[in-house]
Amino acid sequence: MDDRKLRILSAIVDEYIVSGEPVGSKAIMAHVKASSATIRNEMAELEKQGYLEQPHTSAGRVPTYKGYRLYVDKLMEQDPLSEDEKKQLDSMLPDDFLTEKDLVESASLALAELTQCATVVANSTPKFSLISKVEVIPTGKRMYVILMITSNGEIKNKVCRLEFDLTHEQLEFFDNFVKQNLNGLPLSELSDATIENLTEAMGTYMMTLSPLVSELLKMTKELDRSVSVKGQKNLLTCKDLDQTEIISFLDNEKELMAFIDGTFSGLSVKFSPETDGFVIHNSSMITAPFSKDGQTAGALGLIGPMRIDYSKFIPYLEYFTSRITDMISERDENTDRKDGASDG
Repeated sequence: MDDRKLRILSAIVDEYIVSGEPVGSKAIMAHVKASSATIRNEMAELEKQGYLEQPHTSAGRVPTYKGYRLYVDKLMEQDPLSEDEKKQLDSMLPDDFLTEKDLVESASLALAELTQCATVVANSTPKFSLISKVEVIPTGKRMYVILMITSNGEIKNKVCRLEFDLTHEQLEFFDNFVKQNLNGLPLSELSDATIENLTEAMGTYMMTLSPLVSELLKMTKELDRSVSVKGQKNLLTCKDLDQTEIISFLDNEKELMAFIDGTFSGLSVKFSPETDGFVIHNSSMITAPFSKDGQTAGALGLIGPMRIDYSKFIPYLEYFTSRITDMISERDENTDRKDGASDG
């Protein structure tokens, strides 16, 4: 494709993102030095090649997903954020946060407000999170609550009904057993085989305490790569998208996770026509990962129509994920310094 066609395609995408109306040759003349007739001929060629389509009999064209793909990958001019814009984004994040989950949720809500899209957060807890604490709390006759806290601040609890009451000695043994064998263990290592080995290691306590260990395994599986969505209303009120498709998509968390699963390696832009099973037609998803301790800890993204301002929204997303990574690192360094000072 020659340079003029590329400039025409880029101008059409830019114009359509702003107006939402089919773009004619006269609007392109402000961007490309060529006659109206020449531009119309080029637009007809771009349509034949699958980059544009003509929704009505008028002369105007709109980009296809193939046109958006070329635009995002090759043509889009992405201006760096100004210092004022960075300050605005920083003001939308908390100065203090109890858990990483709180920080990421704040960024997700801020991104939804800025873009008027839905935002999505996916964690990779099983790969990168450790078991920090496990506690068993008696709550009634043969009833116990298992509490588990992970290194990224995730808290999970589960009620467990046993066939017998546990003695103080059994609870004390389990508490010590957990501290020795589970605290600091990556969630990804808590497999069926690991549970079987741990259960056998309990010796004479195996019969009475194995149900608690089994419940722990179920809890870690429930944490498996969870997904949360904010700003659903932004999608439901978007005239470019079908409400029924949106509801179907948001109700299926596993489907949503499948689309995000491959995005932990870097910035990703996906369009619904390119992706099997993406039920929201005419939509796009942009995701970027954030890290902890040099490893990917999750991804933040946004979902909206294909007609969104990629040149503005991508820098917002990349800035938020970069700040999340930095703020987690700064918090951990401050904690380490405080711990070192108290030890001294």
